[in-house]
Amino acid sequence: MPEVIEIPIELTCFQLPLAVNTRLQLLLDRQDEGDILSQSERQEAEGLVEVAEFLSLLRLRSNRVMKQS
Repeated sequence: MPEVIEIPIELTCFQLPLAVNTRLQLLLDRQDEGDILSQSERQEAEGLVEVAEFLSLLRLRSNRVMKQS
């Protein structure tokens, strides 16, 4: 049986701050346009994408749990 971890509802609504999201979009847009990002910019973008994906997954799982209740 899987272990249940309770997550505060406030955390499930958390989103990337606007400035952070803007920075991520800037880096991704530059990359899409063919610009070569520096190693630190690539690492920054990868980290921000991981955080954004984690928050999306958290919201999806939270919504699924709330619908099952």
